[in-house]
Amino acid sequence: MLPDPIFYAAAIPAVILVGLAKGGMGGALSLLGVPILTFVVEPATAAAIMLPILIMMDIVALWTWRQHNHLPTLAVLLPGALIGTALGWITFSTVPFALTRMLVGLATVVFAGKYFYDRFKPGEKIEKPPAPQRPVAATFWGTISGYTSFISHSGGPPFQIYALPLKLDPRTYTGTSVRFFAIVNFIKLPPYYLLGELAAPNLAASASLLPFAVIATILGAMIIKRMRMDVFYPLMYAMAGLAGLKLVFDGF
Repeated sequence: MLPDPIFYAAAIPAVILVGLAKGGMGGALSLLGVPILTFVVEPATAAAIMLPILIMMDIVALWTWRQHNHLPTLAVLLPGALIGTALGWITFSTVPFALTRMLVGLATVVFAGKYFYDRFKPGEKIEKPPAPQRPVAATFWGTISGYTSFISHSGGPPFQIYALPLKLDPRTYTGTSVRFFAIVNFIKLPPYYLLGELAAPNLAASASLLPFAVIATILGAMIIKRMRMDVFYPLMYAMAGLAGLKLVFDGF
């Protein structure tokens, strides 16, 4: 039996917001999915219901952004993501995740705040060149992204902290983000199954929400594909800042 209407009153908006984010509109929207679901189900159940939906969104987004990717960025971030996913699996029911969310949120707020300070401070504006690939930083933020993604599907802000300063073309950035989280979400499936979170009732609830996931992901991609670079990056940094504030709020 599928959940009652109260569940869908929370689940449908949650899936639509995450789908828009998956289509390319940024991490702040994606952070709202699991918290909204926790109004009607337990946090672990909310994360479990969202995982198959995220994978369906990944499939749609991978097709939509199939021609856009930045392999060097993926190559330096994925090893850390694998480490973070393993740590999330090991500590899934033991680590007080509120503290982790708060610390990641604070780092993200500072990161976004510095961008807007540099952009709007008085005096001559000096455009910073794109940051180079930094393997140590990529491993660190990739690990944090994999860990927070495993626990509550909130790996977007750490990914943004590393990837946004690279100043990739908006389509390249979005395609790279899509591939990164598609790989991470696929890797999360076996641990979630072994933890007993992918039981039949959760999968049935996920399946009933898939149409909303597909439509929202396509819509998000259509919006981003029509966005100029001078609009895209301020929007992404603003989304990162909002995501950071949400994590700090959740941590408290």
